[in-house]
Amino acid sequence: MASFTGTYYYTLDPKGRIIIPAPLREMFSAKYGLSKIYITNAAFDKCLHIYPEAEWALLEEKVKGKPTTDQAMQYFMRRVFSAAVPCETDKNGRVMVPYELRKNAGIENDIVIVGLMDKLELWDKQRWDAITDPDKIDVEAFARKLSEYGI
Repeated sequence: MASFTGTYYYTLDPKGRIIIPAPLREMFSAKYGLSKIYITNAAFDKCLHIYPEAEWALLEEKVKGKPTTDQAMQYFMRRVFSAAVPCETDKNGRVMVPYELRKNAGIENDIVIVGLMDKLELWDKQRWDAITDPDKIDVEAFARKLSEYGI
């Protein structure tokens, strides 16, 4: 089954809403029906993750039963699960992104919505441009590592 792909550039509206791009809305509808979405902090990046309800439930299942005394799990739970907010899109495909999440991710005006297979990422455009700049990575080291994965 198809997954979320693509990079979309938008502007946050004055009420703090984003528009889920039409191709991604179609994927939400076709693959997940009219379900809720969950918006939360990314665990390690200064961006937000947007999960369809079914993918969020899968993530919850992965986390259940893991040792809550483990520092990495504590961090993940505090960073991701404590910040998660269930949301619904309006009839125009807009979603309100809570202020605290926007603030934490440094999202102010120009945004980038990125499809990453089972979820979406929401980035401030300047931060996105900086982290995806090929001049700022060791291209040879990354290429070697990806080849280890057969990519």
